[in-house]
Amino acid sequence: MSKQVKIEGMSCMHCVKHVENALSTLEGVESFKVEVGSAVVEGNVSDEALKNAIEEEGYDVVSIA
Repeated sequence: MSKQVKIEGMSCMHCVKHVENALSTLEGVESFKVEVGSAVVEGNVSDEALKNAIEEEGYDVVSIA
């Protein structure tokens, strides 16, 4: 299952790395592609888990579709 995540508060590749690190620790995530302001996540992971992991890094999740 693919999820498109819109993220606010990211401004550089350092931010991208923080989100990548957060996603890499989540159980159920098979793969992901992170860009400034968004991420596409493949796998079986809940929206709540995605939101919590990203927001723990200091970024705001605007939407998950």
